[in-house]
Amino acid sequence: MQQHLVISMIADDKPGVVEKLSTVIADNGGNWEDSHMAHFAGKFAGILRVAAPGDKSQSLKDALATLAEDGYNLVIEDAVAISTSPQQTLTLKLVGNDRPGIVREISRALTAHHINMEQLETTYGSTPWSGEPLFSGECTISVDEDMDLDGLRDELDQIANELGVEIDCEEIATPI
Repeated sequence: MQQHLVISMIADDKPGVVEKLSTVIADNGGNWEDSHMAHFAGKFAGILRVAAPGDKSQSLKDALATLAEDGYNLVIEDAVAISTSPQQTLTLKLVGNDRPGIVREISRALTAHHINMEQLETTYGSTPWSGEPLFSGECTISVDEDMDLDGLRDELDQIANELGVEIDCEEIATPI
């Protein structure tokens, strides 16, 4: 039986970080399945999901732990299966002048509707016309098929007005 691991990783950004991590995974019977990784302020950070045969899971964890000697900061967790009701996937796109509290307010609204973020990507930059700080973000969420999307959109519109940002809520078409 396959065991899935979720691994978060931070290391100094330099050539070979992913190669060394992927070698340890492959050499110990693991299969690299999903990942999100990026460079941030001189560090390379990421999260990934790895599958391994159940009888090799512990030896893979032990091998990964040895990477600490090379400056890798890893957190390794066993993945858990979650059963859900039929879902629809939405993308929230946000852009506006940066100010403290934007992510908090959006996440608060989603939590109030018992919605969990599946992905969140944010960027900080400046507006081309004035140089003012600009915040943008994109978040993927899944909601029950029968959820009142109009109510969610109304609440997001209210938050957008309060924060002085634009929030678009788009349904993602599911493949047939």
